[in-house]
Amino acid sequence: MRLSTRGHYGLLAMFDLAEHYGAGPIPLKMVAERQNISDNYLEQLIAVLRKAGLVRSVRGSQGGYILAREPGSITVGEIIRAMEGPIAPVECVSEVEPTECDQADSCITRLVWTRVRDKLVEVMDSISLGDMLRDAERLSVSRKA
Repeated sequence: MRLSTRGHYGLLAMFDLAEHYGAGPIPLKMVAERQNISDNYLEQLIAVLRKAGLVRSVRGSQGGYILAREPGSITVGEIIRAMEGPIAPVECVSEVEPTECDQADSCITRLVWTRVRDKLVEVMDSISLGDMLRDAERLSVSRKA
């Protein structure tokens, strides 16, 4: 399974908002600059994240975007699903409405892809933005040492 830039940049944008959680609304231009994402592309990504209920917009001169919930309660899995759709290495084992296949009952590779999907889901749903913040802090400390 290969994620598109939507999933990759969507996760980066959410991590950036998590890093500044509690500091008030963050203008998209700042996120775009820090994460090296084009303003236009980031606007498209944020619209998807907002529709999924993961971020909220604040209007006005001091406006911008904030996480809809605290970083510890937003998982990588939620973000990837919002950006990419259901998690699945192949369509026949999609989390939502798997594609029907004539050989589904006897397909040995389907069992492999189901196990791969389950592990991907398990890992992505077990990592929160809060976990990523802690990992980033540990990386920062180890680089300084």
